[in-house]
Amino acid sequence: MLNQNEFDLWAEGYDKSVGVSEEENSYPFAGYKAVLGTIFQTVMEKPHAVVLDLGFGTGTLTAKLYENGCTVYGQDFSARMLELAAPKMPQAHLYQGDFTQGLVEPLLARRYDFIVATYALHHMTDAQKLSFLRVLREHLNPGGQILIGDVAFETRGELEQCRKDAGDEWDDEEVYFVVEELKKAFPTLDFLQISFCSGVLSLGRAAEET
Repeated sequence: MLNQNEFDLWAEGYDKSVGVSEEENSYPFAGYKAVLGTIFQTVMEKPHAVVLDLGFGTGTLTAKLYENGCTVYGQDFSARMLELAAPKMPQAHLYQGDFTQGLVEPLLARRYDFIVATYALHHMTDAQKLSFLRVLREHLNPGGQILIGDVAFETRGELEQCRKDAGDEWDDEEVYFVVEELKKAFPTLDFLQISFCSGVLSLGRAAEET
C-alpha cells in the first residue's frame, strides 16, 4: 500500500494515469468515467444532498457534486490531494486523515444523505471494510446510501480470473471487493457491474431507521 508521501507524489499525475487505463479499457480503471457518472446521477436524484466523500483525491467527482448544489464533506489520506481539490470547492469541508483509522472527529459529529468512496476503500483489508461500513451506515440519514465505486467483482472466481489476465499489472497490495462475500454481512447490498473489473456497490439505511 502507498504511504502518505507516495500518495502526495502521485497526486500530480493521478488523473492522467487513471485516464490512460480508462481509455484502454484495462485494469484497474476500466469503466472509471461510468462508475463516477453512475454515482453522480444517483446523488443528483436528491436536491441539495449532504455528501461525505472518502478518498476524494483531486476532486474529480466531489467538485461536480459541489457545483451542483451538494453540501460536501470529505476526508483524504493525502495532504497534496487536499491542496489540489480544495480550490475547486472553497466552501466544502475537507479534512486530511487515514480512514483505515476511521473518520476524523469533525466528520463523526454529522450524518449524511450519501457517503461515497471511489477507488479508495481497496486500501483496507476485508475485515476493516466490514467494520468501517457498519460505522458509516450509522452516519447516514434515514433513507441515505453508501455508494462505493471501485475495482469489484461479483464472485471470487471473477476476481481470480482478472488477476490472471492482468499478470504483472495486478496490485497484490490492494484488496478488492467481492460482492458475494460482502453480502454475508450485508444482505441488502446491491451491485451494478460497470466493466469487467469495476462496479458500484450501494448500501442503504431504511427510511424508518433512526
